[in-house]
Amino acid sequence: MVEHQCQIDIQACRKARLARDPRFDGQFFTGVLTTKIYCRPICPAVSPKEQNVRYFDTALQAANAGLRPCLRCRPDSAPQSYAWKGTQTTLDRAKAMIDSGLISGQDGLSVETLASRLGISSRYLRKLFQDKLGTSVKSYAQYQQLMLAKQLLHQTKLSITQVAFAAGFNSIRRFNEVFQQVLQLTPSDLRKRASVTSLENKTESLEKKGRITLNLQLSFRPPLSWSQQHHFYQVRAVQNMEWLDDESSYGRTFIINEVSGYFTAKLDSVANLFNVEIVLEDDSALPQLGLIINGIRRVLDLNANIAQIDKALLELTPISSLMRTGLRLPGVWSTFEAGCRAVLGQQVSIVQASKLLNQLVLAYGEERMVGGRRVKLFPTPAVIATAELSELKMPGARKKALNGLAQFVTENPDADLADWLTIKGIGPWTVAYAKMRGLSDPDVLLCGDLVVKKRILALYAEQGLDSDNYTEITESMAKQIAPWGSYLTFQLWNL
Repeated sequence: MVEHQCQIDIQACRKARLARDPRFDGQFFTGVLTTKIYCRPICPAVSPKEQNVRYFDTALQAANAGLRPCLRCRPDSAPQSYAWKGTQTTLDRAKAMIDSGLISGQDGLSVETLASRLGISSRYLRKLFQDKLGTSVKSYAQYQQLMLAKQLLHQTKLSITQVAFAAGFNSIRRFNEVFQQVLQLTPSDLRKRASVTSLENKTESLEKKGRITLNLQLSFRPPLSWSQQHHFYQVRAVQNMEWLDDESSYGRTFIINEVSGYFTAKLDSVANLFNVEIVLEDDSALPQLGLIINGIRRVLDLNANIAQIDKALLELTPISSLMRTGLRLPGVWSTFEAGCRAVLGQQVSIVQASKLLNQLVLAYGEERMVGGRRVKLFPTPAVIATAELSELKMPGARKKALNGLAQFVTENPDADLADWLTIKGIGPWTVAYAKMRGLSDPDVLLCGDLVVKKRILALYAEQGLDSDNYTEITESMAKQIAPWGSYLTFQLWNL
């Protein structure tokens, strides 16, 4: 067995494992030497003796040590988190691109091309993965494919062939070969071991009228302030593009690589997960499934190590007594959508901004029938680039900014958001907002936001602290709270 030193304190891991503490779910994995199995810290199985246990930062490291995943706690369902997340920007970007399937499938990029997109050498990229994750770039990508396949085999009735292609494999033969080699059992064996009752409950019908319907469980680490997040979505919701059927659910449409569909996520607060229904137009969308699931997790901010973030926020004296624990980043599906929301929301109330957004989607969003439901998709950049926007009662300069943003994104779909600053009418606040909600960048303190400014100054004044130099205050605050500035922004908005 390959030895690996877990970055989390061993005693902390032991205590969390014995307590089955859900706050540590996904932060480390427990390898049991006697059974050759690795588990999540919340595994319901009888706790093994400490001398038979090894701890790993990631499931992949446990697999590389010769262990296979537990079929009871299913490590493929653990919230995704790494000790370095938020501090290793290049590695985080690389991981996100790999998770989106860029180097998987028949048209996947080479490691060299991926490195070029990241602006680094392939040698440096390989070194990052080896040093931080203990594996190669290709092995990491392959393991992510296998974890998605394992989740689909457990939770859906997709055929093994459909699962293989949804996970990014080019052939069923290669899928079976890699699955057995890495996970030490075949896809068929895993499917047989999965509970038949569980599958029947979770997926009632895969294909009706040419559509694909999947029901998955997406875990998160508590705490979760869902009432605040739900309210944030509710006051900004777009009719037929987003829906909140009750206080525990949120749903919306999406489009990725010309594939459209929608999801509805319903909270199970006892199990610390969301039951998510995903509806796709047809099975041609399956190769995009991994990207869709990652998008849902990002929009709901399910990967956040919120206990760690809250701990950092509590160290900020002015806000510590007023902060709300478990407050997450409510994302939107794309940076373009986030940019449009920012432009429409300039110098108007939330109610007015929501009204303008609904008018924009009603006038220019495509209407489709997906899974028996008539839904709206957010307008594409190409449509908004040439739109007259006469329906929108707002200054002409902001309409031109919206046209200009759409034109730029149409012509430069992969441009860095900082390049948006070259567009007339697009300023730092808009770019920062798009990063925070469209990319879920965790470290955006919106210092230029009027509400943020008023509340920071009020907090300092109430506690008798010097509030004369706002720039100096926010620079110090941003440095102290990094890399969680976005969470501070939402705390201030929710005071």
